[in-house]
Amino acid sequence: MDKDRTVQPDEARRSQSSRNNRRAVFACLFGLGVMTAITAASPTLYTMFCKATGYGGTTQRASAASHKVLDRTITVRFDSNVAQGLPWTFEPDVTKMDVKIGETGLAFFRATNNSDKSVTGHASFNVTPEVFGAYFNKIQCFCFTEQTLKPHQTVEMPVTFFIDPKMVDDQDTAPLTEVTLSYIFYPVDRPAATADVTDKPAKSGG
Repeated sequence: MDKDRTVQPDEARRSQSSRNNRRAVFACLFGLGVMTAITAASPTLYTMFCKATGYGGTTQRASAASHKVLDRTITVRFDSNVAQGLPWTFEPDVTKMDVKIGETGLAFFRATNNSDKSVTGHASFNVTPEVFGAYFNKIQCFCFTEQTLKPHQTVEMPVTFFIDPKMVDDQDTAPLTEVTLSYIFYPVDRPAATADVTDKPAKSGG
């Protein structure tokens, strides 16, 4: 009987552990299912979710600068890419910048249209580590709107940003000292007729 009393608690613990593991798996599957359903039902809802939570390294958009600046520095690195089909050269003016947490930073990216016609592009963006997404705030950015470059035109495009001081209260971001802001420019399709009107001078009436 003493042996039975020893075995039963062990079996109970194993059974409870098994149930806990199943619950964790089901919770993960449920969360994945919800995300898949949101993405399939509405890309707009998915985008809103990413912006609200910083999911996938999605940065935040702020209407004003931070009112608080900490005496601690973060290194912000800049990365630039161009998708296939966009005849542009795109690169940051500087590859990294040191800013204090809460301090407003200003960086510039340079884009050149290497083709003989006007081309429109739109930038997608994120930050890594991805947990920084909830605390990386942009006040102004070229990525907020489409950009159209004339043949062989070069432009300087600014981004104004700050790191939310609340990051130091988050155990996942508090120890971090470096973040990378990445952009990739994609071509924006335009009807051929529109492109012709844009690239060719208008004929004078007679």
